[in-house]
Amino acid sequence: MARPVTIFTGQWADLSFVDVCKLMAKLGYDGLELACWGDHFDVVEGAKSKSYCEDKQATLAQHGLKTWAISNHLAGQLVCDLIDERHYAFAPSSCKGNPAAVKAWAVQAMKDTARAAANLGVKTVCGFTGSPIWHLIYSFPPCLPGQLDAGYKEFADTWKPILDVFAENGVRFALEVHPTEIAFDIASAQRAIEAVGGHPAFGFNYDPSHLGYQGVDYVKFIRTFPDRIFHVHMKDAWWGHGDGTVGVFGGHTEFADPRRYWDFRSLGHGDINFEEIIVALNDVRYQGPLSVEWEDSRMDRIHGATEACQFVKRVDFKPSDIAFDGQFGGSNG
Repeated sequence: MARPVTIFTGQWADLSFVDVCKLMAKLGYDGLELACWGDHFDVVEGAKSKSYCEDKQATLAQHGLKTWAISNHLAGQLVCDLIDERHYAFAPSSCKGNPAAVKAWAVQAMKDTARAAANLGVKTVCGFTGSPIWHLIYSFPPCLPGQLDAGYKEFADTWKPILDVFAENGVRFALEVHPTEIAFDIASAQRAIEAVGGHPAFGFNYDPSHLGYQGVDYVKFIRTFPDRIFHVHMKDAWWGHGDGTVGVFGGHTEFADPRRYWDFRSLGHGDINFEEIIVALNDVRYQGPLSVEWEDSRMDRIHGATEACQFVKRVDFKPSDIAFDGQFGGSNG
C-alpha cells in the first residue's frame, strides 16, 4: 500500500468519537480525518490544551488508528461568505442575527484550528473559505468593472492574517476546491493563489468529485498545482444522468432526485477515473493520506464506507523507484 487510507468523519458526526474509532478500525481504515464538530475534535480545547490533544491521539492509537489532518469546513465557510439565515447554524447561538459577529467568531475559530492542529501534531487543516463573490458566478446582470477583483481582495485581506497564524504554527490550510468557495475550478484556484501572494500556507484539499461534473479536467488540476496539493479526498460523482430536466446547476432539487444531471456516488460507482488520479499523484510525489469522504444518498453508509476502504486500497499503488527497462543492459555474468 502506497499511502494511508483515512476517512473524513464529518458525515459521521452523529456518532461519538470513540464509536467512530471503533467502527472505522473494524472496517480497515488506517486513520481518521477529524471533523471539528460533534465531539470529534474541539478546536478551542485543542488550541489551549495539549493534554486534550494527547487524549485524542491516545484513543486513536488504542484502536490502531492515526490522524494526518483535521477539517473545519463549517467555520471556514463563514469567514468570507455573505451571511444569511443558513449560516447561523454553523456559529454559536450568541451570534445569531449578527453577521459581523459570525465572521469575527469564524476568523478566531480558524486561527484556533491552526493552533489546535499543531498541538495535535498534524500539519494539515482542510476546509472552506467562503466567497464574497459566489453570487456573481453567472455574469448577468454583467459584473461591474473591478467587482470580481474586489472580491478576491476581500478574500485575501481576510484570510492572509489567518494564514500567517497557520505558518507560525507549521500548519498548512488546504482549501477544498468546491462551488461556493473562492476557488471552484482551475482558473479560480490560480486566481486565489495570486490573491494571497502565493502564501506558503495556502493550498488545496484535492477532491475530484467537485470538478468532474463541472467539466473541469480533474487530472490537470493535480498537474497544475503539484506543490499545492496538501491533502486528497477520495470521492466519486456521476454526471450525464437524469431525465434532461435538470442541468449542472441542480434545478433546486435534492441529492438523489432521479431527475438530476449529477450526483455524488460511493467510490467506484461514478464517473471519476481514479487510475489517472493515482498516476498523477505519483507523478507529483504526493505521499499524504487518501481520505475517503463518503457521500451517496442512494447507499447504506456502512456498506459504502466498507466498500470505499477496499476500493482505495485496491486502486492505489506505489510509484516505481527504478526505470522499468533499466535491467535490460545487465551483464550475463
